[in-house]
Amino acid sequence: AAAAALGLLPLGKIQSPETLLDIAARKVAEKWPFQRVEERFERIPEPVQRRIVYWSFPRSEREICMYSSFNTGAEDPVAAGGAA
Repeated sequence: AAAAALGLLPLGKIQSPETLLDIAARKVAEKWPFQRVEERFERIPEPVQRRIVYWSFPRSEREICMYSSFNTGAEDPVAAGGAA
């Protein structure tokens, strides 16, 4: 109980700290779309590209649903009562 209260892991469970690569890639992915990163920098090592792409995708089901919506912001003529 004391270990759980302190946030310690059970015996036998080892947690590695996040790598600097993952921290940096996550921060880049939070701020810029990958396309902008590609356009801005001439050479990006492949492992760095992979981590940025990994962190660019949403993590929660709610975010996945929000970003996978087909709504482009334009008014749908069928939904607005117009003829298609």
